[in-house]
Amino acid sequence: MTASPMRIAYIINSVEGGGAASPVPAVLGVLRDGGAEVAVFALTPRDRRGEAAMLAAGIAVQVRDGGEGDHVAALRWLDERLRDWAPTHLWTSLTRATLLGQLIGLRRGWPVVSWQHAAFLKPANRVLLRTMRGASRLWIGDSAAVTRLTARRLGVPAERLMQWSIFRADPEARAAIPWRPGDTVRIGTLGRLHRVKGYDVLIEALALLDPATQYELLIAGDGTERDALEALALARSVTTVRFVGYATEPSAFLASCHLYVQPSRSEGLCVAAHEAMQAGLPVIASAVGELPDSIVDGVTGALVPADDPVALAGALSTCLADPAALARMGQAARARVLDRFGPDRFVESGRAILDRLAAF
Repeated sequence: MTASPMRIAYIINSVEGGGAASPVPAVLGVLRDGGAEVAVFALTPRDRRGEAAMLAAGIAVQVRDGGEGDHVAALRWLDERLRDWAPTHLWTSLTRATLLGQLIGLRRGWPVVSWQHAAFLKPANRVLLRTMRGASRLWIGDSAAVTRLTARRLGVPAERLMQWSIFRADPEARAAIPWRPGDTVRIGTLGRLHRVKGYDVLIEALALLDPATQYELLIAGDGTERDALEALALARSVTTVRFVGYATEPSAFLASCHLYVQPSRSEGLCVAAHEAMQAGLPVIASAVGELPDSIVDGVTGALVPADDPVALAGALSTCLADPAALARMGQAARARVLDRFGPDRFVESGRAILDRLAAF
């Protein structure tokens, strides 16, 4: 008799563009290729920019038309949808989805596997997740850094913790055009306009650069901090920064740059910085999350302390003083990220987790 396939309900906070939603098609593709049926259940839409890629990959998506604080209503909606879909396993992503998924898993008798993506957890969320850690049969860190954090801050034992780095490097990814003499050095960064991304620190750093330095900085992203960041740039007389809005094609944006900067106060894996390395860009980044494991200081980019505009300005000045070296550093970055996050390794990690789920 042939065993029935696993039916994995992938529960996520939202289908917002970027963040935890961006790797969903690749992750679910591995699970589906391994024989599982998959579907996405999102608790709130936000901007829905992540939904199109899921649908294009042939993934069924159900999105609740609700907010971010109506937890009881979200729990009822999710329980009804999952009851109808009848999964064999629940796979949760981020705190809200995890806590609601755990409650339903306990009620319905479905095993739960839970991602951890964020390097930063609000104190209340940390307490809740630590209290509920036993409700998930398996925990997965999306990077080496977050896996270590999950063991320490949630108290998850090693036998119930695995790692699946969510970035799958693409050897065919579009490569950036190297800087040439006479070009203005183009610096890019991708991310939500949120305090955690440290764009205020970046603007403060730009204010410390020699005004004669030839560069332009493009910030690709939307968010609630845009007005405040534009006001800060005006107050610091920083005229070299442009806010270009959400990048619908991140690969094209990155390919137009010569250097990438990630000034975050906190990160998990940080997909955007790894995408930049994949494009052949050197990366200047805060030494947070997975970034110190990926960036080799002086070889593939530079690491600076978080929330330190002086150190960030120094790293930018060093790179801008020798733009001819950017292409060489970028090629080293590309080689490193392809070696660490190649597609074979991505599939191997996912299949190992799928094997664990089959044993539940």
